[in-house]
Amino acid sequence: MGLFARAHADSLSHSSAPRANAIAWLRMATALLLGFAVLALPSNPAALARVFPPNLPLEILGLAVAALLLPGKVFRVLRAFATALFATILFLKLADLGTGSAFQRPFNPYLDLKIMTDGWNLLSGSIGRAEAAAFVSGAILLWLALSAVFFWALGGFRSPGRPTALGLAAAAALTLLAGLATMSMEARAVPVSADVAPYLTNRIAMIRQSVADLAAFETELKSDPAASLPPDQRLSRLAGTDVVFIFVESYGRSAIEDGQYAPRVATRLSRMAQEVAAAGLQARSGWLTAPTVGGLSWLSHGALLSGLWTDSQARYDRMIASERPTLNALFRQAGWHTTAIMPAITMDWPESGYFGYDTIRDASGLGYRGKPFNWVTMPDQYTLSAFQKMDREGANKTVMAEIALISSHAPWTPIPTLVDWDKIGDGRIFDEQAVSGDPPSVVWSDPARIREQYLASIDYALETLGSYISRYGDNTLFVILGDHQPASVITGEGASRDVPVHIIGSPAMIEQLSSWEWSEGLVPASSLAPMRMDLFRERFLRTFSGPA
Repeated sequence: MGLFARAHADSLSHSSAPRANAIAWLRMATALLLGFAVLALPSNPAALARVFPPNLPLEILGLAVAALLLPGKVFRVLRAFATALFATILFLKLADLGTGSAFQRPFNPYLDLKIMTDGWNLLSGSIGRAEAAAFVSGAILLWLALSAVFFWALGGFRSPGRPTALGLAAAAALTLLAGLATMSMEARAVPVSADVAPYLTNRIAMIRQSVADLAAFETELKSDPAASLPPDQRLSRLAGTDVVFIFVESYGRSAIEDGQYAPRVATRLSRMAQEVAAAGLQARSGWLTAPTVGGLSWLSHGALLSGLWTDSQARYDRMIASERPTLNALFRQAGWHTTAIMPAITMDWPESGYFGYDTIRDASGLGYRGKPFNWVTMPDQYTLSAFQKMDREGANKTVMAEIALISSHAPWTPIPTLVDWDKIGDGRIFDEQAVSGDPPSVVWSDPARIREQYLASIDYALETLGSYISRYGDNTLFVILGDHQPASVITGEGASRDVPVHIIGSPAMIEQLSSWEWSEGLVPASSLAPMRMDLFRERFLRTFSGPA
C-alpha cells in the first residue's frame, strides 16, 4: 500500500510539473513585461508619440539575474524593494504626465501634493462629481492592482521551474550582451538604457532645489522696492479714478499670435478698440510673463499684486504669511474702497485676509440665481454687471477692484452670448444658454473641437469687456490681462508663458505710460520684450505715484 501511494504521488508530481513550470514562466514574463512597461513609459506627454521603438531598460536584465541567483531571504527583500520601486516610479510617471499636460512641467512631490484638492475641484466641476470619483477611484485601484500583480509575478523566479529558467536567462543575457558589444550604437536594433537611478536622483534634486528656493524667497521678502515711495504720494496720480484689475482666464499670448486663433481674436480686438475709442478712451498693450501655465491662476494673482515671483504653491503660501503689502492694500491705504469679485470661489477662502479687501464677493455673494455653465459658476457678463451694481453704482468712494473672469475656463462649453445689460437681473436670463451646446464629454473627445471652443470663449470674454468698457468706462482705469496660457492641448508644446496685458483709460492717464514704450491699441507688438508679472507692481506704483 505504501509503495502504491508513493508511486501515485510521483505520478501526480510528474504530471503537474509542466503546469507548474508554465505558471512560473507566465509569472516571470509578467514581471518583466510590467517592469519594462513602467520603465519605458515616458514622463513627458510630448514623448508619448515617440514611445516606439522603446528602449530596453538594463534594470530589467539586472532584476531578472538577481531574482534568479539570490538566496531565498535576500530575494524576499529584493521582491519587496522592487515592488515599492515599481509603485513609486509608476505613480511619479503618471503624475508627470498629468502635470505635464496641465502645467507643462514635471510633478514635484514637495510642492504639488497640496494642489491635488484643486485638481479634484476642477475635474469634478468639468465632468461631474460621480464621474470624477469613478475616474480617480479607477486610477487608484489600477495603480494598486498593477503593483500587486508585479509583486505576485516576481514570485515566479522562485518557482520549481527556476533551474531551467536560470540556464535560459543566462544564455539570453550573454547573447544579448555579446551582440551589443559587437554592434555600434547606431546599429543596435534594440536600444538600451539605465534610467531608474537618474530619474529618481533628478526627483530628489528637484525637491532639494525647492527647499533652497524657499530659503532664497525669504531674502526676497525682506526687500520691497516700493517701500521707498512716500506714503502720501503713492497712487496720487490716480486720485478720484476707479481702478479695475481684470484677470481673463486662459487668455495667453497664443490667442493673439497662434495662427489657429489670431484671425478671430484680431478681429475682436479691432472691434474692441473701436468701442474704446468711441468712449473717449485710449489703450496701451504689452506682454507679461506669468509664473504658471495651464492653471493655478492664484499664483499669477499673487505675483502681480504682491510684486513677488510666486511660481509655486510653497512660495504663494509663504507670501500669504508675510507682511508684503499688495496693490490692493496700498490702494486701500491711499483711500480707495477695495473689492474682490471672485465668481470661481465656492468654498472658504482664508487667504483673502492677506490681500487687503474691504469687501469680498465670491460665487455665492454675487447674487447669481441662474444655472451654472458646467464648472463656470456664472457668465462674465453677469460678473461685471453684479460688480457694477454692487460696488460702483451710488458709491461714495473711488473703487479699486480685482476681478476674475472665468467664462474662458475649461471645459469651454457651453459658451455664453451677450444679452441686454438692462435685462440681466439675477442671471436667470442665462438659463437657456447654460444648458445649450454639447457636454464636455463630447467636446473633449476631439482636440480640434476643444481648440474651437477655447477660441469661442476668448472671443466672448473680449466682446463682453468691450461692451462693458464702452458702457461703464468713464473715469476708470482698466488693467486687463490673462492669468496664464492655457494647457498644451490648446497651445501645443513649447509655448511661452507670456500673456497680453492692456491698460485702458483716459488720454491723460494713458499718457503717463509713455515711458513704458508699449504698443498703442490692444495688440501688443511681437517684438516687445515681455515683463515678468511680479515686476508690474513696482512699475505701476512708480508711474502713478508722485507729488500732488
